Amino acid sequence: MVLCILIGMHANMTIYAQPAIRMRTNHTVLLNNQLNTIPLRGLAERHTALITHLGDPISIVFGNQLSRYAPIDHFDIAASADQYQTLDEQVKFYNTIIFALPTDDLDDRRLLRFITTQAVGKQVIVVLFGDGTRLNTLDFVHFPILWNPEKTEASAADAAMSVFGGVACTAKLPRSFSPRYATGAGYTTAQTRLEYTDAATLGIDRARLEADIDDIMREAIRERAVPGAVVMAVKRGKVIFEKSYGYHTYEQDEPTKISDIFDMASITKITATTPTVMRLTERNIINLDSTMGYYLSQAQATNKSGTVLRDVMLHEAGFIPYIPFYRELKPDDLSTDSSAAYSVKVADGCYIRTGYYEEVMWPIMLHSKLNATGEYVYSDISMYVMKEVAEHQTGIPIQDYIQQEFYRPLGMQTAGYLPRLRFPKDRIVPTEYDKTFRKTLLQGYVHDQGAAMAGGIAGHAGLFATANDLAIYGQLLLNRGKYGGDRYFKAGTVDTFTSKQSATSRRGLGFDRADPDTSAAYPSKLASPATFGHTGYTGTCIWIDPEEQLIYIFLSNRVHPVVSTKLYELNVRSRIQDTIYEAIRAK
Repeated sequence: MVLCILIGMHANMTIYAQPAIRMRTNHTVLLNNQLNTIPLRGLAERHTALITHLGDPISIVFGNQLSRYAPIDHFDIAASADQYQTLDEQVKFYNTIIFALPTDDLDDRRLLRFITTQAVGKQVIVVLFGDGTRLNTLDFVHFPILWNPEKTEASAADAAMSVFGGVACTAKLPRSFSPRYATGAGYTTAQTRLEYTDAATLGIDRARLEADIDDIMREAIRERAVPGAVVMAVKRGKVIFEKSYGYHTYEQDEPTKISDIFDMASITKITATTPTVMRLTERNIINLDSTMGYYLSQAQATNKSGTVLRDVMLHEAGFIPYIPFYRELKPDDLSTDSSAAYSVKVADGCYIRTGYYEEVMWPIMLHSKLNATGEYVYSDISMYVMKEVAEHQTGIPIQDYIQQEFYRPLGMQTAGYLPRLRFPKDRIVPTEYDKTFRKTLLQGYVHDQGAAMAGGIAGHAGLFATANDLAIYGQLLLNRGKYGGDRYFKAGTVDTFTSKQSATSRRGLGFDRADPDTSAAYPSKLASPATFGHTGYTGTCIWIDPEEQLIYIFLSNRVHPVVSTKLYELNVRSRIQDTIYEAIRAK
């Protein structure tokens, strides 16, 4: 039981002005943190409630900022004895309770009794902002206290980030408020998670950066390259730019929001299958120099029995590039109604025959043509294979494995397969109107036909996520395997998988990388040779530059309502990435 109280010059380069660096100081003071409770860890095991004055601007900012790090349910402060009884019942199944209050509320003895009662068996965080003279009412407690003397929206954001390690706590008490809380008291913490700030804090001309990105996006939307998009940039662990553009569709019914969920397409390869393989290789459960036949008995009687997994990860195994599985569908393979015989939903009003992947698709892949190894040929079959290898070795479906091992502990709240089972439909950006076999607009069902026929869960596609979730994952890799105070990978594992591992291509293991031919300007003319990441067919990308300590994310649905090449023709993603580099280097 812990009670925490928070009180609280390249050619054609754009020329940027050099604004004065606007230093942002976190005035949140951390007290009684002898157990190192703050920053909070163990996110996967937390069920967190925020109790505050709902509707108050500071409380709204605080709650929204908390929600960037972990799922938070919001409750209003009780105003009567009966309401306290109701509130007590409402929060009984939460193991972490955060109170966000003005310091004036410390005069309410009933509230203090409620707080201390909740602390029995739970971890409680009470957030107070304002004058510190009432801190002496808490002299009897031994749990962490974070106090912020200001009552502003900026202080609310800082306090929320302090709870989760988005910003470091370094402030000390400016004077004595009681014998227990004396001048100079205050624990120090380090930043362990993303900070949400303004580019100006790094000396970057935010207004000019935004204007230039706005210009590119206006062109993209005007030319119907995309109906909308989300752009995000993270520099040295600080989110310095995030903005949504346009609408979900060209009908302009639903504006795009930064919290929208997009179909990641091939980014699935590096955010689901590859981290699973990374974890299993460093635990010696999978050896990339072993073969498909060693791990998969179904492969032993095929031409792929001797295929080495390292070649699979490098796209050098000799697999054919693509198998159009949907062309093999027979009329009785699909149904408009679900049943035991048609239990796999591939879109609204469309179900595929139960067992189709296991009985048809996987055998086709296993017995498909195999070319000579060593030549780079990008193939989705590679990640179908690695998903099968991983699931056979863990005994856990990959959609469950990545949630329990990575996404929930990291605080990635939307990332995962089958988003329609977890989120409202209107929060998910639609992709193509599929005229091929599903005959409907795809919204929350994977765009890739093969992944859809596999039940929406595949090694190469099927993942959906927000930009914020991708940023968390990108920062984990940029930190060489550590995030939120916990280590997920050995540093050497990250280095190996993300660095050049092929003698014939630019690729890492699973990861794409910057093209060494600088004339290609891929992914950006200014990206360092160490840059790694991936693009997605739906119009997405994430690029991570260790030399610049930069993460760039672009999410769109360029395949809506039909597949278009305009995003490539206008070079939208690379131009925005160039603009971000130019802004950073001009400071």
